Amino acid sequence: QVQLVESGGGLVQPGGSLRLSCAASGFTLDDFSIGWFRQVPGKEREGVSCIRVSDGTVYYAGSVKGRFTISRDTAKNTVYLQMNSLNAEDTVVYYCAVPRTGVDPCPYINYVRAMDRFDYWGQGTQVTVSS
Repeated sequence: QVQLVESGGGLVQPGGSLRLSCAASGFTLDDFSIGWFRQVPGKEREGVSCIRVSDGTVYYAGSVKGRFTISRDTAKNTVYLQMNSLNAEDTVVYYCAVPRTGVDPCPYINYVRAMDRFDYWGQGTQVTVSS
């Protein structure tokens, strides 16, 4: 059974950093592209970052490029999202997600409804940026 569990969220001051983790079970992360999304209540879930299974290419939303870094630890079957220079607009729930086998959604991470290209989701972790 495919399962994704996010962790690492919490309260951080503006300008601070957090590292989110997405631990996978029931499958090997190496076989899938992995995406990070975030969602403001009442709005569509938006793509933040994605790491491509085929060649490790990473993709970022414009709003986080240069501040966030996605990475993967094969041995731990875990994907990370290192978030630096956080601001109030980053205060949302973050989710990790994977697509079905054979689907490569990463190039579309910045597209409208990018979430539709992913099939398995974690429960989310809240990030709050506040002084």
